[in-house]
Amino acid sequence: MAVPALKMIHVKDVQKSATTPEIIEQVHDMVLDDRRMKVHKISETIGISKESVGYILHEKLDMKKFCARWMPRLLTADLKRTRMKISEQCLERFNKTKTDFVRRCIAMDETWIHHYTPESKQQSKQWTEGGCSAPKKTRSVTSVGKLIASVFWDAECILFIDYLEKVKQ
Repeated sequence: MAVPALKMIHVKDVQKSATTPEIIEQVHDMVLDDRRMKVHKISETIGISKESVGYILHEKLDMKKFCARWMPRLLTADLKRTRMKISEQCLERFNKTKTDFVRRCIAMDETWIHHYTPESKQQSKQWTEGGCSAPKKTRSVTSVGKLIASVFWDAECILFIDYLEKVKQ
């Protein structure tokens, strides 16, 4: 009994058959509805292979998945203008008396210290169109607890660190 010869099917042939305009549109709609959608979820929902979904996303829709960049805060135009004015004033004072300015300058910064596990970079990945930059986001996860640290320093060393817990209301 003769065994029929098996025809080799290439992955690209399978991908081409699964990339009908309707399926491409379906994948595009799913990604636009939820940009954090995972490839395996799209694959399960539509009923095509993960490789075909990847092919559609990367080759047909020219999309990439980027991690969002962490930004401490997104500044408004007024806040940017205020920071610019303060920086210009400091630069004027520095240009008048350079050595005295640095010696007499005490800087202070505050930062909130949160008690929680933030969303990982993998969890924050989103699909974007080709040529687009990575999305930005602020930390928006509610924290279990937090306190503020105020740090004072001069040209030589840290002078003082103060911790203040958030008052429960």
